[in-house]
Amino acid sequence: MELVATVAAAFWAMLPAYVPNNAAVLFGGGPPIDAGRTWKGRRLLGDGKTWRGTVFGTLTGVALALLLSAINEPVGTAVGVDLPHFPLVVAFTLAFGAMLGDILASFLKRRTGRERGASFPGLDQLDFVVVALGLTALAAPGWFWSVFTWPVLAVVLVMTPVLHLSTNGIAYALHLKEEPW
Repeated sequence: MELVATVAAAFWAMLPAYVPNNAAVLFGGGPPIDAGRTWKGRRLLGDGKTWRGTVFGTLTGVALALLLSAINEPVGTAVGVDLPHFPLVVAFTLAFGAMLGDILASFLKRRTGRERGASFPGLDQLDFVVVALGLTALAAPGWFWSVFTWPVLAVVLVMTPVLHLSTNGIAYALHLKEEPW
């Protein structure tokens, strides 16, 4: 039962970071963040990183965190798990950190000669998690360490690549992504 509670707490705590990149795909488009600029002959980020996607992705993650806080008690009681509330600063850092992590990964992909959608194992699965967690730990260290205990962090690091591959497969099947992995 303790493992189930840890997995449930990890999933709940990471939802505001898991959702923004998916929302960015759905609501994105428009002018790219890099405005077509290049560095050493390669785009800085590419057309897939847009202002609209970043803003809507972040707003979706923040809204989800606030919703989760509102339904925290009944859900936690129903499943028998103490689920975290999300202060506004945490809601923002988890959501924006996820978007920023994906943007930084795009920059690294361009620097290593990878095109948009090309695979970069490890980075693709954990970029947004590392930055979201790092930004949150800096902005709200007390909250962070009370929620992201070592067992919860371990579950996040195992669960995230599995969820990433699953959601990418679904997005590919729905023709929302060009490459499944």
